Amino acid sequence: MKSTVAPSMTVKVWAMLILLSILWGGSFFFVGVVVNELQPLTIVTLRVGIAAIVLWCIAFIMGLQPPKSLKVWRAFLGMGVLNNVFPFILIVWGQTQIASGLASILNAATPIFTVAVAGLLLADERPTPLKLLGVMLGFCGVVVMIGLPALEGGGNLIAQLAIVAATLSYAFAGVYGRRFKALGVNPVITAAGQVTASTFVLLPLTLWVEGDIDLKAISMTTWLAIIGLAVASTAIAYVLFFKILELAGATNTSLVTLLVPVSAIFLGAFFLDEVLEPMHFVGMLLIAIGFSAIDGRLWKRVQTHLF
Repeated sequence: MKSTVAPSMTVKVWAMLILLSILWGGSFFFVGVVVNELQPLTIVTLRVGIAAIVLWCIAFIMGLQPPKSLKVWRAFLGMGVLNNVFPFILIVWGQTQIASGLASILNAATPIFTVAVAGLLLADERPTPLKLLGVMLGFCGVVVMIGLPALEGGGNLIAQLAIVAATLSYAFAGVYGRRFKALGVNPVITAAGQVTASTFVLLPLTLWVEGDIDLKAISMTTWLAIIGLAVASTAIAYVLFFKILELAGATNTSLVTLLVPVSAIFLGAFFLDEVLEPMHFVGMLLIAIGFSAIDGRLWKRVQTHLF
């Protein structure tokens, strides 16, 4: 019988979620560098390919062995397609057609789709009114923080739908990824298996669409950015992702997409001298209120004292 007890958000999980948002928020810096020299599919393939090498090295150092079960490798392939191949391609293409601000807002809809998908498919992740309120407040916070003008003149409708389809794929990936806990697979092995499967799918596609990769023509600056993207924003990030997924469930893990814009804005302020506007803080406040509703503990205490 499947558990119907909802996964909880502990202080440890919140800390891991914030760290994950910083790692994924930093990916915007790395991508901003590498797009000057490399094509989109090449970037994605190098990202997951190098991450796979790094993760298997970490796994072997930890004494972990690759699984021998065909069932587990099929699960890695399914996770790689849902969590990397489909969304990466759709988002990369979509961002060539529409503004990055609008793409970020559309991507932040991931928790909304995850609440719906997980609520339908997972008995222990049925949405509560408070959680729905929290997700909507968080999404509104992202819209306010990035700026309402990003919603104006959206441009290519197909590109917008591509980003939405990517967020839906992420939602199904979160639900699909819950199976690795039942299979008893270590998060490091899960992360390594996922990006390995993604590499095998993406490599022939990249060679077919964009041709051979001239590694000698890549500058040192671009290589450093690729390594940062692969190691920090992919290898380490996915270990955290699968650990959070194991501990807190699909819906709670998807909340990272609401935190990524916050991390990206703070990183821009600290390292690129970008100015923090009042609306940034208003948006962050809405996100914080939304997270408090999703967590529920503070709201329940207030309700107890009032009633």
